Amino acid sequence: MGRRVMLMEIFSLYIFFSFMFNGFFLGKSDLSTKEVNLHRRLSNEGLCSQLIQPSGYPCSEHITQTKDGYILGIQRVSSSNGAVQANSGPPILLQHGLFQGGDAWFLNSPEQSLGFILADLGFDVWVGNVRGTRWSHGHISLSEKDEEFWDWSWQELALNDLVEMINYVYSVTSSKMYYVGHSQGTIMALAALSQTDIVKKVEAVALLCPISYLGHISAQFVLRAVGTHLDQMILAMGVHQLNFRSEVGVRLVNSICEGHIDCNDLLTSLTGKNCCFNNSHVDFYLEFEPHPSSAKNLNHLFQMIRKGKFGMYDYGLWGNIKRYGLFQPPAFDISSIPTSLRIWMGYGGNDALADVTDLEQTVNELKSRPELLYLENYGHIDFILSVNANEDVYSHMIDFFRIPEEASSSQQSRNCGRVRIGCQVNEIYWTGSAIKAGPLHLGAPM
Repeated sequence: MGRRVMLMEIFSLYIFFSFMFNGFFLGKSDLSTKEVNLHRRLSNEGLCSQLIQPSGYPCSEHITQTKDGYILGIQRVSSSNGAVQANSGPPILLQHGLFQGGDAWFLNSPEQSLGFILADLGFDVWVGNVRGTRWSHGHISLSEKDEEFWDWSWQELALNDLVEMINYVYSVTSSKMYYVGHSQGTIMALAALSQTDIVKKVEAVALLCPISYLGHISAQFVLRAVGTHLDQMILAMGVHQLNFRSEVGVRLVNSICEGHIDCNDLLTSLTGKNCCFNNSHVDFYLEFEPHPSSAKNLNHLFQMIRKGKFGMYDYGLWGNIKRYGLFQPPAFDISSIPTSLRIWMGYGGNDALADVTDLEQTVNELKSRPELLYLENYGHIDFILSVNANEDVYSHMIDFFRIPEEASSSQQSRNCGRVRIGCQVNEIYWTGSAIKAGPLHLGAPM
């Protein structure tokens, strides 16, 4: 009986993911790849026109090309009180997470959305969009219907997409930039900054829900999918695009949730309990999210969960020898990130993906000591969609950006007791009613 239940569970998960995640074997378009990509690039229905400009903020669309041929969309945003060209503040690049796009930074009101907040504070806001998302612009030769188009994981997003976006922003602004990443945007940053010389173009980074090691995640739905090797089954099926917006997948959710999967709160089972985002706003969120990703990307993340390592994609014994010259894929060496790069991290007690134990391993491997903000009641999504995030998260992060490292050291005595850098304070705790500061004790509020 137990074996039968397990088989039914595996089958339900298999059906759910395969239909939910694929582009669903659509036929080839009559248009050529170049014609489709040209049409997308010329379309004025981009992120600027759909979401940012209607809120009263000047926004311009930019495109850049990665070394492997993907054409990425980047938006530049400035204050609602001025033009993009007149924005004289420091550049800051925002990088979204998995199954998200650049819209994630603008989905709440201007007073609650990080992208708008930064623009109104005078930052020169740049918004990144990785390959495969709806705000990117395809490939110079491949169609999104081609299997090869989806042959990538977050490894390519880090070493190709992020590197190119940083280089592009630097080439336009001629200035070192600040960087903010959420979830997948943090693993991209840690990998890229440990492998390339782009760190010279970055002044400081803020990592929301930072992930690099994934051996201790507690998200039940994800753990169940990992345990059944669902990622490998999806690849074996020949499914390469993961598309949550598949109509068939949406229709299957209700029937599957009536079976062996508890889907009363699917988001909680995927990310952990979120305290503070506006449930009544979900329909609006779903007009923009989620975005597609690749099955290979999911497979890479699941490999990391199984192995507990922060490493490159595992192609198997012979594949690894061919690609890396090694039996096992190389690890990303976080300790190679220079101490000159200032790092800030925000993480939550209810986050089932960015686990405290995994974060502690990341922090211990860094040569520098990052500034940390711990929010006891925050989950994975709260850091970008909480209606209180400006006060709870962004104000502290912006203070970190605005206070140079040398200034914080020289003014240590004056900042003592405040929620700022200094006084040998390594971490800030939010208990839900008050903010307390204290030494680094990950996962245990004072």
